[in-house]
Amino acid sequence: MSTKTASTSIQVIDRAVQLLDVITQADEPVSLKILSAETSLHPSTAHRILAALGEHGLIERNEIGHYRLGAKLLSLASRVEQRVDLKREALPVMEWLRGELGETVNLTVRDGDEVVYVERASSHKMIRVEQVIGGHAPLHVTAVGKLFLAHDGQTACLAYAQRTGLPGYTANTLTDPLQLWQAARQSREQGYALDNEEAELGVGCIGAPVFDAGGVMVAGLSVSAPIQRRRDEWIPLVIAAADRLSARLGYSRGNGPNEKLRHQW
Repeated sequence: MSTKTASTSIQVIDRAVQLLDVITQADEPVSLKILSAETSLHPSTAHRILAALGEHGLIERNEIGHYRLGAKLLSLASRVEQRVDLKREALPVMEWLRGELGETVNLTVRDGDEVVYVERASSHKMIRVEQVIGGHAPLHVTAVGKLFLAHDGQTACLAYAQRTGLPGYTANTLTDPLQLWQAARQSREQGYALDNEEAELGVGCIGAPVFDAGGVMVAGLSVSAPIQRRRDEWIPLVIAAADRLSARLGYSRGNGPNEKLRHQW
């Protein structure tokens, strides 16, 4: 294959990806006119590439000729999702964040009314905060737990409060159901949550949500440190790390009903 032919082939792939990106981000099937405008491709060029994608089942046309993702793409996505190992994908991101902040980074998942610590990248500092892998904590006393409650919605959050009684672990623990929901709702709106010595005096935490390919919150990344060392300046880095892990799990804008990525790696 000549250099010119190879270059042309790569250009076609680039254009095909552009078209797929626009279709993916749209809530409804997209017309050729919009696809052409969004990608700056001539309508005839866009139509030719779309026809080829359609032949391979990567896109489909509806009854009025608009384009949507095809069944083969969904099949390929499900195969990728089945092979994703959360801890394997998380560890390099966690190590990067630990390197940036110098503090312990945790990966947590939900188990009923608790979070479970499933992986960590430990701080190298003499005085540090570490959670035991496999350890549990109630949702309402952790940053990531508040995010899980937030994504459940108000009814589920208040049901959790009634079911558990919101036991206090320190003077800072949120033990009022409405205050807990207000804190959870705010955490979802801002894209991160804090633990202000609510589980243990002297310990502060910043957590951000991790989403799977379907837009469901499946985990959280958090950084834990002695409260006097915790800094608000860390928040964008924690969010960026969680966004990067979400991307590694297949999440992108428009994939689901939950939070969208706001930062790029």
